[in-house]
Amino acid sequence: MAFEALKIQVYMILDEIAQRPADRHILQEQLREKLSELSNLGLPLPADLVRLEAELEQDAADVLYPKPAADPA
Repeated sequence: MAFEALKIQVYMILDEIAQRPADRHILQEQLREKLSELSNLGLPLPADLVRLEAELEQDAADVLYPKPAADPA
């Protein structure tokens, strides 16, 4: 897959994480897979994305992407 296509997919995943924070762990795995694809192609991994992926792994990720409040219905 071309670098530009991978880059677009990574940005789409980041947008989804922001829009669906409750699904953050599923989307984080997709981000990890795309970073792995870049690495397998011998391309350098963007430091900011590597750092973001590591931050999502930590409990503090709820500060970056808070889970939506439950409906009190």
